[in-house]
Order: sequence, then structure tokens, then C-alpha cells
Amino acid sequence: MSVILIGMPASGKSTLGVLLAKKLGLRFIDADLLIQETEGKLLHDIIEERGIDGFLEVENRVNASITDTSAIISTGGSAVYCAEAMEHLRTLGKIVYLKISLDTMLSRLGDYVHRGVVLKNGHTLEDMYRERSVLYERYADVVVCTDDGDISQALDEICKAVKNA
Repeated sequence: MSVILIGMPASGKSTLGVLLAKKLGLRFIDADLLIQETEGKLLHDIIEERGIDGFLEVENRVNASITDTSAIISTGGSAVYCAEAMEHLRTLGKIVYLKISLDTMLSRLGDYVHRGVVLKNGHTLEDMYRERSVLYERYADVVVCTDDGDISQALDEICKAVKNA
């Protein structure tokens, strides 16, 4: 069974994903890197060239093509806008929402444009946070708070929650 990590940008999906894969002896798949590899471009370049809708089409296609049922899969923060891919990922394993507060996201995020964060036209980071939070909750089998940055505790919580889910 795979573990699929979803959450806001800077919630710890990639960091915790690598550590969780090592701890559980599973393969690690970073969906953002898979998108970049598939397209031969950085995320922010894809967004700039194709616009948000074009990027989401790519993200949906790439995430829906993942077939590994024994991996830790770290999705991009905007993956929850791709219903087809999210329903597909749900068939691969348990979806874990790494939840952080708006303040934590803002303090960790840094240069979100070059990071490839999908921000709809006219939306602020706060708007994005409010909109996505609802979607993360909808898709999550498990919710783990990563506000405090305690990686060991988060890893333990994820392992326990996935076993009990």
C-alpha cells in the first residue's frame, strides 16, 4: 500500500516523504519532480508557458499515471485541483494530509513563484490556503499536523495513522 502525502506548499511533503520512505523501506516518488522530468521543464516554467489550467492538465495526467502501490508519493500542493488524479491516487493507498496553519505556511514558503506554486489569478496566498484546505480535508484518509516542525513526531504519527486507517 502506498502513502500519498498532500498538503500546502511548505507543509513538509517532500522532506517527510523521503524520511518516511527510508523508515518504511519504500520507494519515494516526488510528483513535482516527475512532472518536471516528464515535461523537461521546471514547474514555474510550465506555469508561465501554459498558464495555470495548462499546468493542472499536466499535473493531472502525470499524477494519474503513477501506478506504484508500494511507495511514498509526495504530490504538489495543487494536486487536489485534479479530481481524476486524486481519485486514482486514492486507489493506490492512504492519503495523508500534512496540515499546517496559514502563519506556518507563510513563514516557511519563501519565493513561491520560482517554487512553482499554483496561485490563481487575483488570489492571495490566504485565498489559496482557504480554498485548498477544504479540498485537502475532502481527500484525506488521515490528517497529521506538521506546524511544530518536529520531524520525528510527524513520522511516528503518520506511521501510526496509516496503520490504523
